[in-house]
Amino acid sequence: MSSIKETRDLAAFGKRLAELRRVHGYTQESLAEQAGMTAHSLALIEQGKRWPRLTTLHKIAKTIGVPTKELLDGLKQ
Repeated sequence: MSSIKETRDLAAFGKRLAELRRVHGYTQESLAEQAGMTAHSLALIEQGKRWPRLTTLHKIAKTIGVPTKELLDGLKQ
């Protein structure tokens, strides 16, 4: 069972990822393809329904052209 904080963090992360994806000119489909994942998986992450694996997080950041840390900015510890 998820805690309220984890649920909030998951939603905030998904929102941040979607924002960065759009700013850098990617559609869900194009980012997913270039990062080696399905658009469905990316959609679930952006909707705050699933955390990405660490390797996936790195691939997304590399594809977008930002440090991995930038994807996590705004999450409170």
